[in-house]
Amino acid sequence: MNLQDEFTKGLWRDNPVFKLLLGLCPVLAVTTSAENGLGMGLATTFVLLCSNIVVSLLRKVIPSKVRIPSFIVIIASFVTVVQLTMEAYLYDLHKALGIFIPLIVVNCLILGRAEAFASKQPLRGALIDGLGMGLGFTLALFVLGGVREIFGAGTLLGVSLFGGAYQPFLLMILPPGAFITLGFLLAGMNRIESARR
Repeated sequence: MNLQDEFTKGLWRDNPVFKLLLGLCPVLAVTTSAENGLGMGLATTFVLLCSNIVVSLLRKVIPSKVRIPSFIVIIASFVTVVQLTMEAYLYDLHKALGIFIPLIVVNCLILGRAEAFASKQPLRGALIDGLGMGLGFTLALFVLGGVREIFGAGTLLGVSLFGGAYQPFLLMILPPGAFITLGFLLAGMNRIESARR
């Protein structure tokens, strides 16, 4: 597989949320707005990209018996960087995302990519894979958060779309709205996929 295919697979064909159904806990919990989805997606992308790079560089050094604990330590280090940076510079977003920032450590997308891909590939492949999967994850969270925000609050990124007369559908910003929206987006993606065949 060439590098372009490796990058784009995370955006559509193997999208972590819409195709592989990975990392659904933060996907469903924090996407009450497009801003929250974008923030969580970019934080996860940073951790995924950096951990893929380090795992790839150390793949021949880490003994196979301790590879998973080693990967978790590497991932946790980058999560700490993200958490402290967000707390210092993006406090409102940090407060909105809450416990889901440190839980990036156990996000199956990141650990799965480290184990299945970065630990077996040279640096360039691991970098491209991390970037593609991370941006696909960010795109999915942004779309899910955007749809929920539009229907649930009548805004997108905090900007009113319909004026004061709009009656928001509050279910969309509640937990059941996350499941409903994700279900419709998965159905839409499957429909597009079957039409392309």
